[in-house]
Amino acid sequence: MQGRKELQPKMLYQVHIDSLVPEDNFYRQLSRAIDLNFLYKATEPYYGKEGQASIDPVVFFKICLVS
Repeated sequence: MQGRKELQPKMLYQVHIDSLVPEDNFYRQLSRAIDLNFLYKATEPYYGKEGQASIDPVVFFKICLVS
């Protein structure tokens, strides 16, 4: 089963992670330059329908890109 990471901010956080990451950060630039949502449809046939959800394909691709 294909997983999908969705960020849901918690109500009791005093600090937002976005305010801690500089605007010129590599990952911010990457997300502005490349839309990786096509990976969900492209990888869908390779995932089963049962079992635990896997790692989000976009997250996996980003890990491979920077390693």
